[in-house]
Amino acid sequence: MLDVGALRVLQAIAEHGTLTAAAAALGTSQPAVSQHVRRMERRLGTALLDRAGRTVRLTEAGQVLARHGESVGAAVRAASAQVAALTGLRAGVVRVVAFPSSSATLLPVALAAMRRDHPGLTVRFDEVEPPASLHLLRTGACDIALAFAYPGSDLGRGADDLDGLVTRHLLADPTFVVLPAGHGTTDAPDLHLADLVDETWIAGCPRCRGHLLASCAAHGFSPRIDYATDDYATVLALVAAGLGVALLPGLVRPFARRHPGVVLRAVGTSARQVHAVTTPDLLRVPAVATVVDALAAAAGRVDADGGAPCSRRP
Repeated sequence: MLDVGALRVLQAIAEHGTLTAAAAALGTSQPAVSQHVRRMERRLGTALLDRAGRTVRLTEAGQVLARHGESVGAAVRAASAQVAALTGLRAGVVRVVAFPSSSATLLPVALAAMRRDHPGLTVRFDEVEPPASLHLLRTGACDIALAFAYPGSDLGRGADDLDGLVTRHLLADPTFVVLPAGHGTTDAPDLHLADLVDETWIAGCPRCRGHLLASCAAHGFSPRIDYATDDYATVLALVAAGLGVALLPGLVRPFARRHPGVVLRAVGTSARQVHAVTTPDLLRVPAVATVVDALAAAAGRVDADGGAPCSRRP
């Protein structure tokens, strides 16, 4: 059985001509070099050095191994350089999966900061809703998952879905009702969810729909849901057309406020908690930890007007 150290010893002997010179080049002692060679000769059952007095000469078998030692040395140096580049944030790829409203708001801010501060790093992302995003993280298909949960629900499907994972809380993202411009309640000084009991509702993703149902139930009614879509642009268009009202998360505010046909109002519904999720081992990788930090910094900067944190009220 060969080992990298022994191959490098033979390569050094071939390059420097003596055991003493090879030991000096490797930063070790001449007896240690001799032991390496004798141990490998015993394993292989053949002589690797032709010892004649104070001089040594590689046998044919020794020359073959020395040539491989040169290749191994080059590979080790290349591997060390690549790891140093990764550790120094000069290279590497980090794979992120994010839910739609975060990929349209948090992620661009974080990616711009990464490109500015660490241009050698590559961040790739796909748009995936939780809990599917956490499944991708567990199977190794991504390095970081952006996920959210409403009060009373887990980031994953079950109570133990986060076992073995690390979460970094990014922000508390409030929810708002979206009304058609000109709706009779848009100017009401205090608007409550119960004031919208007779409205037609537009539901979002499964988790958002669950939050809508739970919020309405807490106010004593069951919403009439005629439309369902997880595309926020479609939700805004349906509301603007007067076809219903909807609950939307705060991260959508930059787009909703630019839409001429809708108005956002706070109605006292609970916020959802947004997290970056990874594994303990991945968090020890400098590139992954740096992206998580960039996401946290972005969460502190993104809001409806691109200024204060999203957790602030509009």
